[in-house]
Amino acid sequence: MNRKNLTYAESGVDIQQEESTIKALTSKFVYRRQGLGSALMDVGHYAGLIDFGEYALAMTTDGVGSKVLIANEMKKWNTVGIDCIAMNVNDLLATGAEPVAFVDYLALESHSEIFAEQIGEGLVKGAQISKMSIVGGETATLPEIIRGFDLAGACLGMVKKEEIITGENIRPGDAIVGIPSSGVHSNGYTLVRKIMEASDYSYHDPFPFDTSRTIGDVLLEPTRIYMEVLDVIRKMEVHGLAHITGSGLLKLRRITDFGFDIHDPIESSDIFKFLQKEGNVDDLEMYKTFNMGMGFVIVVPREMAEMAAEMVNGKVVGSICEDGIKVRDLVIE
Repeated sequence: MNRKNLTYAESGVDIQQEESTIKALTSKFVYRRQGLGSALMDVGHYAGLIDFGEYALAMTTDGVGSKVLIANEMKKWNTVGIDCIAMNVNDLLATGAEPVAFVDYLALESHSEIFAEQIGEGLVKGAQISKMSIVGGETATLPEIIRGFDLAGACLGMVKKEEIITGENIRPGDAIVGIPSSGVHSNGYTLVRKIMEASDYSYHDPFPFDTSRTIGDVLLEPTRIYMEVLDVIRKMEVHGLAHITGSGLLKLRRITDFGFDIHDPIESSDIFKFLQKEGNVDDLEMYKTFNMGMGFVIVVPREMAEMAAEMVNGKVVGSICEDGIKVRDLVIE
């Protein structure tokens, strides 16, 4: 069957429009506290950092997104709590901060104890992996606003101020170490769902690459939490860190104006091959939407690359260049 080439924008999420909205919103953030608690960097990195004496406190907020709709379809909610924590913790790690505490926000159309228990199961699993406490949260019943549920949260971390990693030390010639993802993670699911709607498959069908699992189960694989990155930071010089989420490899622009020449990428997972085929999605759109098998990036001096890759079970995928983002011959823009 010939299908139209599906794109993230046509499915309902236009990254450029989203960036314009963010710019309009943050342009109004003109007030800055002074002294203890003052902001240490502008809005736009992975986490916000504030002065707390010897340390900086790092803060993030994020949610699971439309992945929750697949959880509802599968009636399996015990993994999305891991996603919620992972999306926040991985952003903290991208500044070199260690996570210490988390609060969640659960908005509901209606209540179910079984559902709530499964949400809690995932949250506590994510907290255990991240070695942090869940210290509170909020549950809101919003039947006139919410259809189903929405799960989000905020994470607090800390890092000594002299150990903050922003990407400012990245230079051409540095090595790029990629760490594999566990799957689609928690981004691009609006496009994922459009692909599934256009395909001949349902979420309950066996996954063609592994028939012991359903497609829904593969898509609900929780986001990997990259705590091992802290070990690398403690043992060697690290110039930059990036969490690959929505907008795919375009996220690399958050940490440097230099370019990324990824000439030996991590092979994309089977789920991406499936989605690309079923949605007739071109390579560029895939790399601008999904992590494509690489969920986190560490930039280190060339001489430290192999050691860093071994520590995180990753691989050296390329090097920093003067400008642009390339995967082999594909230019991401």
